[in-house]
Amino acid sequence: MNISNDQLRYLQLLARDFPNIATASTEIINLQAILNLPKGTEHFLADLHGEYEAFQHVLRNASGAIKRKVKEIYNETLSAKDQKELCTLIYYPELKLELVKQQTDDLNDWLFVTINRLVKVCRNVSSKYSRSKVSKALPKDFSYIIQELLHESTLDPNKQAYVDVIVKTIIDIERADDFIVAICNLIQQLTIDKLHILGDVFDRGPSPDRIMDILCNYHNFDIQWGNHDILWMGAASGNDCCIANVMRITLRYANQSVLQDGYGINILPLATFAMTAYQGDSCDRFMPKYLNDSDRINDKDSRLIGMMHKAIAIIQFKLEGQMIMRHPEYEMDNRLLLNNINYDAGTITLDGKEYSLCDTHFPTIDPADPYRLTPEEQNIVDSLHKSFCHSEKLKRHMKCLFRHGCIFTISNSNLLFHASIPLNADGTLKKVRIRGEEYCGRALFDKVGSMIREAYFGKDYGDKESYQYALDYDWYLWCGPDSPVFDKNKMATFENYFIDDKQAGKEVKGNYYILRDDEKVCDYILDEFGVEGQHRHIINGHVPVRTLQGEQPIKANGKMMVIDGGFSKAYQPKTGIAGYTLVYHSRGFQLVKHEPFTSIEEAVAEGQDIKSTTQVVEMSAYRMHVKDTDIGKEITRQIDDLQLLLQSYRSGLISEREYKRATNKE
Repeated sequence: MNISNDQLRYLQLLARDFPNIATASTEIINLQAILNLPKGTEHFLADLHGEYEAFQHVLRNASGAIKRKVKEIYNETLSAKDQKELCTLIYYPELKLELVKQQTDDLNDWLFVTINRLVKVCRNVSSKYSRSKVSKALPKDFSYIIQELLHESTLDPNKQAYVDVIVKTIIDIERADDFIVAICNLIQQLTIDKLHILGDVFDRGPSPDRIMDILCNYHNFDIQWGNHDILWMGAASGNDCCIANVMRITLRYANQSVLQDGYGINILPLATFAMTAYQGDSCDRFMPKYLNDSDRINDKDSRLIGMMHKAIAIIQFKLEGQMIMRHPEYEMDNRLLLNNINYDAGTITLDGKEYSLCDTHFPTIDPADPYRLTPEEQNIVDSLHKSFCHSEKLKRHMKCLFRHGCIFTISNSNLLFHASIPLNADGTLKKVRIRGEEYCGRALFDKVGSMIREAYFGKDYGDKESYQYALDYDWYLWCGPDSPVFDKNKMATFENYFIDDKQAGKEVKGNYYILRDDEKVCDYILDEFGVEGQHRHIINGHVPVRTLQGEQPIKANGKMMVIDGGFSKAYQPKTGIAGYTLVYHSRGFQLVKHEPFTSIEEAVAEGQDIKSTTQVVEMSAYRMHVKDTDIGKEITRQIDDLQLLLQSYRSGLISEREYKRATNKE
């Protein structure tokens, strides 16, 4: 055998796990078998924006896949009502069990029948995985029992009594509730092999923290950071501009409970300051936007939120002005607005045009030095900075975002990123200057991703100047014209608050949004990122698809898929729907369009599921297998290495050893 020294060292390391011909051969057989299993199902979601209930229901029902599975299995033997009841149990086992106990006379009989039905569903959804993979997913308390039930058929008369006794014993020893919860959760987990989140978990909706709790414990997911995620990451890193923006958006939608109860952020100093500084101000333009009528609070508390909202908005504009002046290379001087206000006349001049301001009460702004914070405002900034940087739960969620995410990823010939790629008008990659160096395309994304990480982790190591620049750049990514997660000429926050003329607040999107319908442009981008495969795609979120106006999510002859369908209730009047799920299974792509979710209570009590419509995007007569995926390529490389190890054993280059199973004995 002719192998290099590096190969030999690697094979010697591999031999520690597979110390002889028998163990290496067994692993090759196992891996070859896995390659020929059907591809696991991937789900793609975007722009969740804090809509916890809708998100977790879509996960629980696997975007309608569990309902379809139940129908396939039981359509000939169960009524539509019984199928609905079974689905509801799988989605919400704890809540449904409580309801059943109140309504069922013969509970033991119901439990026996139901457990058998659940086992049949679980057997179906686990059939595309290896026994080893299913075993790893099994709940610890019931691992052995579920394995026995999944792999013993009641059609075999010799096994019927065996299976029946297992189920009856579960019921007799009062473990049925726990078992049902465990197997329902297992069904949910096995139905979605991998979850892709294309950005924007945070802002607008009421519970981004609860979404993050789900994701931090999810079995297999990745996330491509969106602009709202990066804003929160910047805030957690200690960027005061990002903190002010997070506070402003949260108060705008009256989601202060996320700050206080979710992350332990102390907003009392801001409330105390706002009540004094804006006591005589109606703050009409800053009253909270309620996405649900049930969320409305009394006028007194709403007005307090309005005062806090205005107070933090003014602080934000001051901090951003300081940031822009500190970084002239951002070329954002056109966003230095406070010095363009004629405070006596109540007007502002923008791009050579004078506009009347609809709110002229600026008690904390010194016209001679408009970007200077008052001592009271500085105290607010310092207090919020401390709260954001010391929130343990926020730290935990941020570390989850860093562990499972980046600015983009490539998965099974699909390029995933949240928003855009800066382009020139002719469709070529736009060069973006960062600290004197120019970046474009994939190099730009790599640079941005590394800077976001440096802003969070770089405080205690490395170059201090580089760290500070990265920290400031988090804010630029939120609203900078050449930011790949924003890509507009401006963020017109000030104009939308203070100017009635809609033209003043118009935000012009970058060239990417004009050119992404062009298949050639999409292919050019895919080539730039090294995405290969006969069927390759770009998958984005960020910009809601206006289905009410006839816009389609599938663009560029199928090369581009935009799946922001309005999970956020703030966008649903524009989109006409309540979000998309893109499903990629072994037969191809399907787009699932969701109607608005009502409530968990209705889902449990009345079996109300999210109404979804499935659209075939791209299907193939050839069923994809694991060998056709990225994981399959890695497994194939592992097989090649093991084959080389076998040759090394047989040639005597490496000596075989006895395999000793690891034990817990001393």
